[in-house]
Formats: sequence, C-alpha cells, structure tokens
Amino acid sequence: MAIPSAFTASLSPAERAAYGRSARKRASRSCHGWFEADEKRQDPVEVIGSQSDSRVPELVPIRYGRMLEAPFRFYRGAASIMAMDLGPAPNTGLTVQLCGDAHLLNFRLLASPERHLVFDINDFDETLAGPFEWDVKRLAASFAIAGRANGFSVEDQDGAVRTCVQAYRQRMREFAGMRTLDIWYAQDDADRMRELMASSMDKEARHRTAEATSRARAHTHLQAFAKLTRVTAEGRRITPDPPLITPLRELLTDSSESEEEKELQAVVEGYARTLSSERRHLLRHYRLVDMARKVVGVGSVGTRCWILLLLGRDDGDPLLLQAKEAQESVLAAHTGGDPYDNQGRRVVAGQRLIQTTSDIFLGWTHVVGLDGHGRDFYVRQLRDWKGIARPETMDPGLLSLFAQLCGASLARAHARSGDPVAIGAYLGGSDRFDRALIGFAQAYADQNERDFEALGAAVRSGRIHAESL
Repeated sequence: MAIPSAFTASLSPAERAAYGRSARKRASRSCHGWFEADEKRQDPVEVIGSQSDSRVPELVPIRYGRMLEAPFRFYRGAASIMAMDLGPAPNTGLTVQLCGDAHLLNFRLLASPERHLVFDINDFDETLAGPFEWDVKRLAASFAIAGRANGFSVEDQDGAVRTCVQAYRQRMREFAGMRTLDIWYAQDDADRMRELMASSMDKEARHRTAEATSRARAHTHLQAFAKLTRVTAEGRRITPDPPLITPLRELLTDSSESEEEKELQAVVEGYARTLSSERRHLLRHYRLVDMARKVVGVGSVGTRCWILLLLGRDDGDPLLLQAKEAQESVLAAHTGGDPYDNQGRRVVAGQRLIQTTSDIFLGWTHVVGLDGHGRDFYVRQLRDWKGIARPETMDPGLLSLFAQLCGASLARAHARSGDPVAIGAYLGGSDRFDRALIGFAQAYADQNERDFEALGAAVRSGRIHAESL
C-alpha cells in the first residue's frame, strides 16, 4: 500500500524517506531487472482483439495494419498487453498518477496558454493512479525498441535506456529536496532546455533541435484549418477523406439537416458545461459549423474520434477541437479501477494533474452515438504548437539526449502527484535501479518482437484482417 495522500503532509521528510526505503522489501530495485512471460500468459492477439469489440468495426483492420508496420508501431498500440504483463509483478506500492502509455513518442513540444513552448507528456488516454515504475518501465523499453529499429548496437540501446532512467532517478531526488509549490511550478521550457543541453550537443544536434522547435511553432490551428477544411456552397466545411476523415453529414444519411444541427449542438453544450466560466464565455464567441469522424494514432484507431469545426468572427477565425472517445484505462483491471463515472473526466483530471500546463479548451462530455449507445469523450484543441520526435532520424547520441529529456520530464510529472521524497529514497543514490531497467528493457523488447510476430501470423492465417492506410 502507498502512503495515503491525505496523511503525507503529516509525516516528516525522514519518515517519508524511511517509507520509501521500506518499499524495497516489497519490490527490491534489482527485481525490476527481468521479464519472463508467464506460462499462462494470455494470447496477445486476444488481448488486442478484446479491445476491438467496442470499436468501429470498419476501422479495426486499419489499427492492425498500422501495428504491423514495425515492432515499434506495434508497441505503441500494445499498452493493454504491457499492463497485463506488469500487473501481476511485484510493485513498490509508491503510487503516482500514471500516464499509462509513457513511450517516447508521447513526449513532445507543446504550447502553454502563455504561448511558450514546453516539453511535456501529451497522451493521457490510459492515465490512472498506480506504481510509479510502470511508467518508467514502459518508457525505458520504448528506447530499446527504437534503438533496435535504427539498427543500433546493444551497447547504444542500453546507453539510451540508462540515460533515461538515470535522468528520472536524479531529478526525482532533486524534487525530494524542493518545496511543494516549487515542484508544482516546475516546467520544462523548451528554450531553457536547449540551453542546458547545448554543452552535450554537437553543431548538427543543435541545428536539428532548433528545426524541431521551429516546426512545432508552425504546427498551429491555422495550419490544420487550411489542411482539413475547404470552402463549399454551404460555407467552410471539413474536407472528406474516407475512411480517415468522414464528415458527420455523410454518416447521418437518414437524418435531416435540422437533426444534424441538433446533434452537433448537444455535443458542444455538454462539453461546455465542464469548462471554467471564463472559458465557457470564450467558447460562446464561436459557432459550430461541421463535425467529422477522424482516425488517429495507432492504439486509438477504431475508437470514436471527432473533429469539430467552429468559426468565430468570420471564416478566417477558426477553432478546431478534437473529441476523442475515452474508454476504461487498460490499467484499471490491475489497480482496482478508478472513481470516475465518466472516463473523459478521468483523462482530463489525470492530464491536469500531470501536465504543467494544459490546453485551455480541455474538457469532457457524454454523447449518445449514431448507434444509440452512450459514450464518454474528452475534448481539446486539435493542433496547437505540437512538435513530435522522429526517433528514426536520430543517431545514438541524439537518442540518448532525447531519453534524458523524457526521463527528467516523467520525473517532474510523477513528483506532482506522488511523493518525491519516498520515491527518491526508494531509488537511492546508486545506479542499481538504472542497471535493472536496462535488463528489463531488453527482455521486454524481445517479448514485444514475439508479440509482433504473433499478430503477423494471425493476419497471415486469416484469423484477423489487417488493412494498410
């Protein structure tokens, strides 16, 4: 059991540190250094397939197709498999708000409401409270898998993992000595991070970092607006690109225009009620004009995801929102579930707790779909200064630098919701935990490749159908 958060403030730092060190009796640091699939381990294809039952049937083959592109793409869509593998293992009981899917591509440059670029976690579909090491293990394994995809040596793969975990451990120990509000206000500003890393980067790395920052600033809602919409006889509308983008008007073949407008307005009104008063006021300056179903990501393919086009003063004043279906976290079966009656609210609450700064339009709603079933959604801006890493273009040195950023950022996220004193004491000043995670990352990368092959075999045998798009 973790220290109940309600009592943490009543304990001295020495008592919290002692509790953290005592967690080594439940799960020693070295016990994290291995992974071996249980003989009764569920078929990974069945685990993935069980998620398909609640998804849009015609989109499920696209998900399989994307997962079969490469082992790393498979890993991105296999959070449920890893949750199944981590759940039964000994854990520290040192609880934080987990990202739940902390692979390296879920760390990126984002825009703060003050229009600063920050480096932070971006995906919270699986967020839930749980043992801190689950996120660290998923992140560490992602660097081993990415290194393999680039053809790096085992030594270089291990170097990236070591750098990631060491950065997590050292920064968590730094947070252990900080004031509570200083932890909460800590932020990974992109410009400051570039300055701190400059001594570790050569000229080429500095150039590529500057380019990534520039690209992130260019990825605005106006760019998305130009790309995803067009002018029609009815006005500005979302451009169809089925099955990846399908306007609601094409899905509501038996509905009248007034019924379509009513459906759209119900979505916005339900969502608006979850915003703070000043943001509801801001939203009232926009009118909803179109909505379309969109295929996104890898693991999320098949869940309902909608893009909403709103216009303000005129056609040149757009707001693009994304309403993404939120299902139960893949961690829920292994942590005892969660207290939220709306899974969209779970995602929003987790994001606000983990991120230093969240989208001003972040909210949630419950919608009755075209099939008559009610579903939970969370809503945010579709694109706003987002810069995603491209690990396939990185050399070993740059991958290790990125691993350092991700590990330190994850520590900051965990320190906001967990007890950095207890976690820092558990991790300790030696590299024992770092070395253990190297072993785990390589063992799990092996397992990921076996699961990837199992999915491919299922497609070749006709057990499941995959489609490349």
